[in-house]
Amino acid sequence: MGDFARQAPDKETGEDIYQYLLERISNLENRNLELREQFRQMESEKRYIETQKIRYERELRKLKSEIEQLRSPPLVIGTVTDVIDNNRVIVRSSAGPRFLVRTSQLIDPELLKPGVRCTLNQQSLAIVDVLPTSYDAQVYGMELVECPDETYEHIGGLEPQIEELREAVELPLTKPHLFERVGISPPKGVLLYGPPGTGKTLLARAVAHHTNAHFLRVVGSELVQKYIGEGARLVRELFDLAKQKAPSIIFIDEIDAIGAHRSDSTTSGDREVQRTLMQLLAEMDGFDNRGDVKIIAATNRIDILDRALLRPGRFDRMIEIPLPDHQGRLAILKIHTKHMNLGEDVDLTEVARLTEGKNGADLRAICMEAG
Repeated sequence: MGDFARQAPDKETGEDIYQYLLERISNLENRNLELREQFRQMESEKRYIETQKIRYERELRKLKSEIEQLRSPPLVIGTVTDVIDNNRVIVRSSAGPRFLVRTSQLIDPELLKPGVRCTLNQQSLAIVDVLPTSYDAQVYGMELVECPDETYEHIGGLEPQIEELREAVELPLTKPHLFERVGISPPKGVLLYGPPGTGKTLLARAVAHHTNAHFLRVVGSELVQKYIGEGARLVRELFDLAKQKAPSIIFIDEIDAIGAHRSDSTTSGDREVQRTLMQLLAEMDGFDNRGDVKIIAATNRIDILDRALLRPGRFDRMIEIPLPDHQGRLAILKIHTKHMNLGEDVDLTEVARLTEGKNGADLRAICMEAG
């Protein structure tokens, strides 16, 4: 009222009072709008602060949970050896002795099978959780993570071999119904053999590029281990991983490193190689069906491979990769010189004629040196 009295006009005429009241109402409306805007801003800040509070509370609970897990005692690793019933299981701890223990009600009894790894409480040795199957780190290193860049267009002079390989490996994976319609089983394995440098490994890389199957590659010498049973274990885990991630393809390069003729050698190294070979034979075509797992192998020495390895059922198709003929050498030269600046006097047909007896690797080296 004091402000009103001070701002009132000296002459209290009707017109002056009316103008004064209009101006006063306008000022009050503007002030009201300002206060409303401030209120909306404060409400928005309040909601933001409440959201931040909820997020920080969740993060705090998560950190407290992690701290509790870090403070909890470690669990003992064990292996299930026998299942008595849904509540009692015989396990073998990592220390060696076996125990009859009880299982948590939260664990599905279907998961508890002989050979499964599990975690045990330190005090009661009760089964707390079931662990996934573990494989050797070397086996995980055999998985092909990045798809190779090589395609069938990068391979020259091997059109019939490419067609055979696609029929034996790609077709069963992409169109299995064709084999079911005919009533035959698709080929299980393919052996690529021929002189060095003719493109056997390159064919396998092209297969890996064109198929959506899981691809695992290994060199035969990697399966030769120092200690007894290690090589056989690697072979078993390799095929187990391939079955788990089926459809899959296993490529074994230089298979003659473990697939040579078995002999009566008395040295421990030769006996270990033979054990690894026998495990490979059992995994390729043994008692258990290996499922949708295809095998591609490559070798330069088919003459020294064991006969049991070459029989149908293990390698249903053996594809010879010969030295390229004149047309094959010309196709290879065109592939390697595709991105090269060739002189006008360069005649690839004549170069192909002069390089008789050379393989694909030799022709690539010739193009590289010429550049």
